[in-house]
Amino acid sequence: MLEENYANITPFKAMAKFLRESRINKALTDRTKVYESHVRMFWKSVRYDEKEKMIYSAIQKKDEKDKDIDIEVKFNVGDLRRVLDLGDTDDDPTIVPERLCKGLWFRMGFTGHVNGKYLKSTFIKPYNL
Repeated sequence: MLEENYANITPFKAMAKFLRESRINKALTDRTKVYESHVRMFWKSVRYDEKEKMIYSAIQKKDEKDKDIDIEVKFNVGDLRRVLDLGDTDDDPTIVPERLCKGLWFRMGFTGHVNGKYLKSTFIKPYNL
């Protein structure tokens, strides 16, 4: 029984090694806490300026008098590359092959259409919490 389980784990060791050595390692392993309310606020107010190639959004923070104020933030692809430590450039972007992405979705137990909407309910229990 133990040998059977080990045989199933071996392919994942190779995948884990690949991910640890890849450019997207930091994005996958960063443990920064991000609250759902912040993510919702970001997506509610986000906009992309094609001319400036910048992403704009608003966040809330407390001022000196403990009142909520909206602050506009802006960033571009270069900022994302720097923060996520991707180690790439516009000339050499990090591109994850579609086949690899689809395989990852299915290994996570995704039951929906891969090119459709990704709802939490379409994932198995460990991934839909």
